[in-house]
Parts: sequence; structure tokens; C-alpha cells
Amino acid sequence: MRLWSLHPRYLDRQGLTAAWREALLAQAVLAGRTRGYRHHPQLRRFQAQLEPVDSVGAFLVGLAEEAERRGYRFDRTRILQPCGQHRPITVTEGQLEHEYAHLLAKLRARSPQWLAGHEVAGQLPDPHPLFTVVAGEVEDWEVRGAGVRPAR
Repeated sequence: MRLWSLHPRYLDRQGLTAAWREALLAQAVLAGRTRGYRHHPQLRRFQAQLEPVDSVGAFLVGLAEEAERRGYRFDRTRILQPCGQHRPITVTEGQLEHEYAHLLAKLRARSPQWLAGHEVAGQLPDPHPLFTVVAGEVEDWEVRGAGVRPAR
């Protein structure tokens, strides 16, 4: 599961549709509709919110808006809390940089034409509209390397 902190405009078609599916799975987990993935590290920042389902709903809305901007139709009726009150979630600069490097590697292999028009050089990429950027390193929940989490 990859719930990108990056703005969805950086994602190619495959990345955007995968993000939608994975965020719907995250929503199901947070709403208690499935038992799998309950302890997935990327869910921690949503689980820490007062209203986790509202927060993931806001995340889904951001993906749906980008899809619509591109002429795709994501089924917004699948969002359980599309208009709920939510507070912005913080994301560190280090996390954005880490995710962007991860995405660049994927795009170089999968969609080099897409990458040519969406690469940001020498600046921090924009976050998903749900997130507010703060100083800091890669988040402690991020899995790095060969699937091994760093020691705390």
C-alpha cells in the first residue's frame, strides 16, 4: 500500500488509479470493514487523527479532483466521508523527498514521457492538498530499503 504524500498531479495514469484503489482499501481498514492491513505503517498518520475516516475521505477527494482534472471518472460515491471536517496532516520535508525519489524511479521505468513534463528539479515537490509540510526527516513509519524498517 502506498498512500502518497505527494500531490496527485505527479502521478502518471497507473499511479493515480493505483493510489485510488489503495486509498479505498485504507478507508475500508479505517472504517473497520476489513481485517487485513490494520497495522500497515502508512495507515498510522490517518489512525492518529481524531476522525480517521474523514481524513482518508479528504485524501480520496484530492485524488478524485486530480482524476477529474485529467478527464477520468473516479466513483466518488465510494468515499464514505467526502465532506467531513478534517484537520491537515503534517508531512515532513524528508518524507516528501523520499517519496518523490521513489516515484521518480518508478516513472523512469514505467512512464518516461510522463516524467518529462512533471519533474521538479531543485525544489521540494508539492504535497497532497491534505498535508501541510513541516521540517524533518523521513517519517518513522516509512519502510525503507529491502522492506526493513529502520530502528527507532
